[in-house]
Amino acid sequence: MSAIVVEGVSKKFRLHTDRAHSLKELITRRDRNAGIDQFYALDDVSLEIPEGSMYALVGHNGSGKSTLLRCIAGIYRPTTGSVKVQGRISTLLELGAGFHPDLTGRENVYMNATILGMSKKQIDGVFDDIVEFAGIGDFIDSPVKIYSSGMYVRLGFSVAIHVDPEILIIDEVIAVGDEEFQRKCFDHLADLRRRGVTIVVVTHGMATVETMCDGAAWLDHGVLQQEGPAADIASAYLRRVNEHERAERHAEAVAAAEAATESGTVLEVAPEAVGEEWFGEDLEILDVWFADGAGEAVSTGTTGEPLTVNISYRAHRSVEDPVFGYMIHTENDTPVAGSNTRLSGIETGKIEGDGVVAIKMDQLQLLPGNYEFTIGINDKFVQHTYDRHYRSHPLAVRRGNLPIGVGFVELDATWDTASRSGQTQVEP
Repeated sequence: MSAIVVEGVSKKFRLHTDRAHSLKELITRRDRNAGIDQFYALDDVSLEIPEGSMYALVGHNGSGKSTLLRCIAGIYRPTTGSVKVQGRISTLLELGAGFHPDLTGRENVYMNATILGMSKKQIDGVFDDIVEFAGIGDFIDSPVKIYSSGMYVRLGFSVAIHVDPEILIIDEVIAVGDEEFQRKCFDHLADLRRRGVTIVVVTHGMATVETMCDGAAWLDHGVLQQEGPAADIASAYLRRVNEHERAERHAEAVAAAEAATESGTVLEVAPEAVGEEWFGEDLEILDVWFADGAGEAVSTGTTGEPLTVNISYRAHRSVEDPVFGYMIHTENDTPVAGSNTRLSGIETGKIEGDGVVAIKMDQLQLLPGNYEFTIGINDKFVQHTYDRHYRSHPLAVRRGNLPIGVGFVELDATWDTASRSGQTQVEP
């Protein structure tokens, strides 16, 4: 059963690009519509959100995600089309937007919760939970104007999620506050899902989409690009983002080459600038290949046997302490594992010229299946990407002679049964 059905929804806005600067100009202007542009924030969007699911809306800023949320919440009325909602809605669009700065936290809780449809008796029943969840403590009877920004949004979030909604609408505020409070938020959202609450969220965090959401829709300039399983949509959206970045890097490289040619300097545009990978202008990945325990190149791996991932690189200039990393995905782009030299406590030092970095696994812990490796090189602060091959290196993993479990990985763990039988340890 669908909790939300969006059918052919379009939303048109009017932009005043040439406003009258005086009352006389407004009255005497012959063309009253002069300077008015119209644009569609949403253009014929149709989708269904199943009851009890967590559903994400993804896309770049200005793609129409928030406008669609406001249509679902009833804040905006669609220009054309319809939105059908089955259930009581609570919205987290702007945390604490209804708070009055001169009122205390307690007074604002009662006022906000009343606006969201709760009775005083209902608020009394959950008030202590709201305060405890927000972590406000003794400040609950102080005016919110003295609250820090973190306290302010935590209290707003806490009020919204304790309204006991059937549908929860969240606009880019899925996690607020410090690390401890963020964990509480995610745990509470998981609890809401177990209780059958439908959650619709706008987020730019693809990790959240992949790990927490059931389905997703991708919008671009108000047009629905794709909808389906969350992992598939996140993968498709990231590929588009990567394509745009590659195109921009290529355009910059071409412009630099043209400028160099005009000045009499020879500068070539690397072929990677137009391929599937990023343009490694400072440090590029030349090749990636897998090898078995004997050092022979292989295209398949075996669970429990040695495997080495070799990364051949070329430094076009001296680079200090670059970070080499990898991510392993399944065929449907579910992240399985990943790490980098920085997380492993390895300093790569000064990189110059050509070289190879190897990821050595004494026992491959991937279970049988088809996987794809993403290989990347970042600066030492992991803020700038020198080069990246996104899901460009497939590896088929086969079963060997060892017994295996289920899932994606075989954890290197032991069983301890001493408390039951007096034995110390049993190897798996």
